[in-house]
Amino acid sequence: IKILKTIFHIFVLFLIVISLWPGSLFGMLLYGDPNLQPNLAFNPFFTPVPGHLYTIASLFNHFIIYFFISMFGLCLYLRNRNFQKLAYGLFFLSIFLEVLQFMIPRRVFEIYDVSANFAGVLVAYCLIKIYKSWSKL
Repeated sequence: IKILKTIFHIFVLFLIVISLWPGSLFGMLLYGDPNLQPNLAFNPFFTPVPGHLYTIASLFNHFIIYFFISMFGLCLYLRNRNFQKLAYGLFFLSIFLEVLQFMIPRRVFEIYDVSANFAGVLVAYCLIKIYKSWSKL
């Protein structure tokens, strides 16, 4: 489990790097253009609106990344006394990294991104809390 916790911390560090990188790190690595943002997954829940495809895909990307990292970390620390501190830290990080984008070149603060980040953490937290309450039965 120690190696999984190390992997979780590496994921969080990677999340910080990609959130604070000027422009899109994935766009630069995949397309050679830091202004392009790749989609991490096909989005089956929203019908694309012309001119708004980037926003919808971006929100879905934000939600998926924060949900995955939160589920991974919260599952690892499920029985740990630091579980609640980790949950608060993930909520804080989901907001703080987006707010910092005010000051980073080629990055834009978006309230919708903050909402998607926070929702990803919140859904993961709620699922873990439901699991914890049912596992006590």
